[in-house]
Amino acid sequence: MNTLQMMRARLAVLQPLSLEIEDESFLHAGHAGAKAGGGHYLLHIVSAQFIGKTTIARHRMIYSALGEMMKRDIHALNIQALTPDTV
Repeated sequence: MNTLQMMRARLAVLQPLSLEIEDESFLHAGHAGAKAGGGHYLLHIVSAQFIGKTTIARHRMIYSALGEMMKRDIHALNIQALTPDTV
């Protein structure tokens, strides 16, 4: 299973209505984080579980779902976490 597939599998716990992940690692070639093996990703996720949550709380939910991936597989994560009513 590749990194994008693992991310999708782990984020399934948030029951996303929409989930898009883009690997932008090629934009950061030569960057210190890229040398260590961690990728750069753009995440767009829509979930009803985000309703009533602050941006920081939504990001924490995502970090929690991704778990150890945030320490080894993901160097940078640009997050757009929305509720169904804000799409």
